[in-house]
Order: sequence, then structure tokens, then C-alpha cells
Amino acid sequence: MQPVNAIAGNIEHIRQRIDAAARTAGRAADDIRLIAVSKRMPPESVAAAIAAGHRCFGENTLQDAATKQQLIDDPAIEWHFIGHLQSNKAGAVAEKFDWLHTLDSVKLAKKLAAHRPPQVQPLGVLLQVNIARDPAKYGLLPEAVYSVTDTLLNTALPGISLQGLMTIGQQGANDSQRRAEFAALRDLAADCAIRFGQQHFSELSMGMSDDFELAIAEGATMVRVGSSIFGSREPVG
Repeated sequence: MQPVNAIAGNIEHIRQRIDAAARTAGRAADDIRLIAVSKRMPPESVAAAIAAGHRCFGENTLQDAATKQQLIDDPAIEWHFIGHLQSNKAGAVAEKFDWLHTLDSVKLAKKLAAHRPPQVQPLGVLLQVNIARDPAKYGLLPEAVYSVTDTLLNTALPGISLQGLMTIGQQGANDSQRRAEFAALRDLAADCAIRFGQQHFSELSMGMSDDFELAIAEGATMVRVGSSIFGSREPVG
């Protein structure tokens, strides 16, 4: 774990790398949202990032997130749930988060929509795609995205808003393999945008600490960076 006084400098360094990657790709850096992955980090680390002006944080367990959200009660903070979510825990995400990156079933979508408080904006959701067909990973297979999207958009689910796709790069893949995976997700999103509407496929969440520049080159609009900001995570348990 990084000392809290190093976190601001780390964020600035990551932003500089995002800017450079965007320029190389002929893109605007402002079109890329940095999600600081604060999972298993203490509230003090999140507070240091907030003090540095950062506002978007990614969590992957409800218990860990709840501890921070209780201490950091700031409506300007944008909370992203990026872990696998079981449908029986959908209520807490629907109530406490702004985004879910890992939607993988119509059943889960219905639970989220039913629990989203009506007085707040719909929960932004991304379909998680197992673009590499890795049996060790969660997510929809690419060909399943079409039928799930069709069902979601033809079902009354006012509590959620489909915004795009998400994937996790295959562990152990080299740079060319990762880039090919990111390109495949971008192409899938582009095809879905033609079929279902650009407004539902404007976001691509892909890329982490070791590959976010490759993801930006292939069109990422959200990158999920944890260890390069906060350092190694605290052990579980």
C-alpha cells in the first residue's frame, strides 16, 4: 500500500499517461474516465485521492465498499461496482452505487431495476463480456450480448440505463493478444450501436494498471486503475 502522501502524485502520473495515450490514438483525454480501483484499500487512501481532486472509485465487494461509503458521504463521489455480483445482492448496489460494470444476466438487471430508488438517476450498467472466452472468467460470450441487449431494451426497466460493454483482459496474455481482445470488444460495441442505438453503447470499460494504454488505443472510455495509484492491496481476511 502506498503512503497517502504519494497517492496524489500517482494520480497525476496516471493522468499524464492517459493524456499521452489519448494523443497517440488521436483522441481527447477528457473522453476517458479514470476509475481509481480502491478495493481493499483503507478509507484514508480514498480520502487522499479525493483531496487530490479525484471523484470516481471502483469497488468489488459490498462489505468493503460500505465501510468507505459510510465514512465518505459526499454526493460528488461516483461509485462504480466492478466485481461479480450475485442477484441476491443487487439491492445494495442499486441503492449505493452509480455504475455497475458487470451485468451478465436479465435476471440481475430486473433485480437492480426493482431496487433502484426512483428519486435518483437510473443506475448506469455495462454488460460484462468474456471476450477471450476464458472459462475462468465471468461474463457473457460475445454472441450472447445481442439477445440479452434485445431483452433488456424491450423490458420496462426504468431503474437502469444500459451504457456499454466491459471486459477484463486475459491473464497471462501478451500485449498483442490484449490489444486484439480490446479491439474485439470495441467492434462488438460498434455493431451493437448500429443495431440498438449509440446511446446504449457509448461506454467501453477496459484496461487496468498494466494495460490501460493499450485499451485507450482501442477505444476505452473507462480505465480501471488500482495498484498504480494505491500500491499493493491489503490481504483479504
